[in-house]
Amino acid sequence: DDGAETDLDLGHYERFIDENLSKYSNVTTGKIYWTVLNKERRGDYLGGTVQVIPHITNEIKSRIYRVANSAETTADVVITEIGGTVGDIESTPFLEAIRQVVSDVGRENVVYIHVTLLPFITGSNEMKTKPTQHSVKELLSLGIQPDILVCRSEMEIPQDMRDKIASFCNVRKQDVIQNLTAPSLYEVPLMLEKEGLAKVVCD
Repeated sequence: DDGAETDLDLGHYERFIDENLSKYSNVTTGKIYWTVLNKERRGDYLGGTVQVIPHITNEIKSRIYRVANSAETTADVVITEIGGTVGDIESTPFLEAIRQVVSDVGRENVVYIHVTLLPFITGSNEMKTKPTQHSVKELLSLGIQPDILVCRSEMEIPQDMRDKIASFCNVRKQDVIQNLTAPSLYEVPLMLEKEGLAKVVCD
């Protein structure tokens, strides 16, 4: 409503949660680099070398904190989605920024939820956990330990497979949340509630 140019996803989120979001609810790589470039041109960095860490990451964090602290968008909880795939070069500064958030606000105030895919191989009639294990390993190499794994799947995830994922990914068994493909998008929150996502987040 404030006339900002944003990613199309923001409109989907607004319709889904029935809330009007502001320009502060959308951050793109271009916006971050443009802001840092303008600050450098103005001399805000006092002629110092502009680097990804700390200048880019600090700008990303400032956008996250602005949503929580702005007078017009005061929030009790800030949900920050980092798009893309773990390991993509484009998302690396964003992942580093959210890693640093723990140091800024305290571990007790941060929950990392990793959405991952459990592909089902029709020919061998089996579900594969390796992609999940590898993406969690990649996150760990970046200094981020996911607290909760939301596993996208076409089929029910057997308990023994949940146990295996929990063991290899260093999370509790109840923190492995099944997210089956639903006929309607609006059924997804109900499924996640049934799986106990809200409870484990609040734990």
